[in-house]
Amino acid sequence: MNDALVLVGRLLLASLMLAGTVQKIASPADAQALLALAALPGWLIWPAALFTTVAGIGLALGVATRPLAVLAAGYCVLTSSFHILLGDDPWQITIAVKNWVIAGGYLVLAAHGPGRFAIRA
Repeated sequence: MNDALVLVGRLLLASLMLAGTVQKIASPADAQALLALAALPGWLIWPAALFTTVAGIGLALGVATRPLAVLAAGYCVLTSSFHILLGDDPWQITIAVKNWVIAGGYLVLAAHGPGRFAIRA
């Protein structure tokens, strides 16, 4: 049962990364606007999209789960800062806090590993 729950959790966390990739590719202007708020160049969405793709696939398969989960946690904390920049909108603060909670989930995954249903690196 525990390994099945870890698999489901891992797939849900991986789907968040892959959904981020889809958003960046489908609507790059939205992500670029957030980067512009932080005075960062818009082209940074492409390395971010590459990271979210690699992390999402790796986590889904259970390959390099621990390091990818730590990196994904850092990514969530880092990207929460973009939502804090929009702090006059309470919904954006909620999104920032949600990112911190998701980072916690990635850290738990990093601590406990991919479970039995995983391809190991």
